[in-house]
Amino acid sequence: MKNMPVSRVMTLAVIAALAMLPLAAPSSAQQNAAPVAPSSAQQNAAPVAQQAPAASPAPVAMPQPAAPSDAAAAPAEREAKLLKAATAELKELSPWTMFMSADVVVKAVMIGLAFASLVTWTIFIAKMIELSVVRRKVRSALAKIADARSLAEAQFALGAKGSVLAAFLAAAMREARLSAGISSDAGIKERAASSFGEIVRAEARRIRLGMGLLATIGATSPFVGLFGTVWGIMNSFIGISKSQTTNLAVVAPGIAEALLATAIGLVAAIPAVIVYNHFSRVTKGYMELVSRASGAAARLLSRDLDRTHVSGLHSRSAAE
Repeated sequence: MKNMPVSRVMTLAVIAALAMLPLAAPSSAQQNAAPVAPSSAQQNAAPVAQQAPAASPAPVAMPQPAAPSDAAAAPAEREAKLLKAATAELKELSPWTMFMSADVVVKAVMIGLAFASLVTWTIFIAKMIELSVVRRKVRSALAKIADARSLAEAQFALGAKGSVLAAFLAAAMREARLSAGISSDAGIKERAASSFGEIVRAEARRIRLGMGLLATIGATSPFVGLFGTVWGIMNSFIGISKSQTTNLAVVAPGIAEALLATAIGLVAAIPAVIVYNHFSRVTKGYMELVSRASGAAARLLSRDLDRTHVSGLHSRSAAE
């Protein structure tokens, strides 16, 4: 190195400097670009910082877009109020409450069905007492005349007690008295049988009094109740359209009031049908007792006619 010429040393130094120049250029470029980035970020952040205070009043201007949300919340608030009122009503829901809040037509249907049910039970009690009394009377009368030999003796045994058998005996004696002097016994028996038939038919009409009303109540009460139910459900749907809600808690009271009419109709109809069938059987048994009484009176009349005919023969033979 010491013996090397100065010019050659300088040449090598220049070459080394030129070789290091490209390596130093990127680092200098990075050093020059580093301060530029913050300056651009500061330039972009400056408008944002300037806009931030201007955007702060934006929440104050929110009521204008909030108006549609309030309008949408109004039906929800109305439905909540209706639901709360319906819940309070459901807590107090009872047959009497449903009746008082029902429509006028549904109320009229319920009152009519309740009256029909009252009529059914009144007829039931009255007919039970009546049939018990008349059956006991006929059985007692048949037992009393079992050993009677004539109409007069049977009437004496019965006394003044009124029964259908007493009516048969009275009709037989009246026919025998009116037919005095007629030698045809068959004609007297035929006329007496006609009188007995009239008494039987009259007794059947009397004992079946009220049965037709029971049949009518049993046949029509379900349909009357159904009419009240249909009317009530129509009113419930009208209320749904007015309240603009289909919540079950809101519409349930109206539907329950409507269905109450059908329930009352069934309460009126089912006992009426059962009572009608019961009294049909009991009435049939009583009419069999009436037929027995008619036969007993006819036998006593036949004995009296035969006895009269025999006594007439004896008197004729004695006269001869």
